[in-house]
Amino acid sequence: MTIVVPKDYHCISALEESQVNCITTDEALKEDIRALRVGILNIMPKAETYEYSLLQPLGKSVLQIEPIWIRLKTHSYASSDSSHMEKLYVPFEEAVSRARLDGLIVTGAPVEEIPFEEVLYWEEIKRILKYARQNITSTLGICWGGLALAKFLGVDKTVYDKKVFGVFPTVNLARGHRITGEMDDWFWCAQSRHSGIDDAVLERERDSGNVQLLAHAKDVGYVIFESADKRFLIHLGHPEYDPGRLIEEYNRDVAKGRTDVEPPKNVDLDNPVNLWRAHRTEFFTQWIKYLHEATSY
Repeated sequence: MTIVVPKDYHCISALEESQVNCITTDEALKEDIRALRVGILNIMPKAETYEYSLLQPLGKSVLQIEPIWIRLKTHSYASSDSSHMEKLYVPFEEAVSRARLDGLIVTGAPVEEIPFEEVLYWEEIKRILKYARQNITSTLGICWGGLALAKFLGVDKTVYDKKVFGVFPTVNLARGHRITGEMDDWFWCAQSRHSGIDDAVLERERDSGNVQLLAHAKDVGYVIFESADKRFLIHLGHPEYDPGRLIEEYNRDVAKGRTDVEPPKNVDLDNPVNLWRAHRTEFFTQWIKYLHEATSY
């Protein structure tokens, strides 16, 4: 349960309070362990405030993880702390030139309602995904990041009239799968998105042998699936969120006057509880285990 971070990293106290051990890069070099290098292409608003959401579940693995924070050259990161971004984040080309990446995470981004071709950094994302599919064992896409992976595979999204928002019971469709196999037969899953992929589209892709469908939720659709070559793992939900994040997003949308956003389903705004923590931990733990088994040398 160890995350390699800079000695002055802003989330150390919060991570250690949640039972995640933190060590510096210098300390990691003294240990006879090769940390898994996981690239994190963080495109979330206020990028620095989102980092804990991923490091906390990644840190629950028994393996040592070195997160490599990646920034896009064609994205302004206007809402993020510029000094923090400059200090901690590197372009993708620099990240892969230092040493191999064992895995890659592509986060969500607030551009779900925009066609991919109109997203300013889409061409850069495509170049990264092309490299990743050829050179990185597994790329995990979360929410919009998952939709981006699907688009790269030729499967486009549908923009919804109402936001899919809340926590939903989800059925495990693949009990023998290396990552989802040990999850419960059904589990709660947090969702926060304005777009998705129609069931019929994904079922055609499955029947064509292009994807394997791993989890499905009524009124939400297929939540987890992967490419046939197992290089791309797609989770359209937000397993890494805590309840407070859902409430913050709801209050933000209300403040913006959005009429297409209802209160998050199955969430008590006054007394929120986390129903999906076990799913989050198991999902990330098994993904990290797969990276380790596939890349050990």
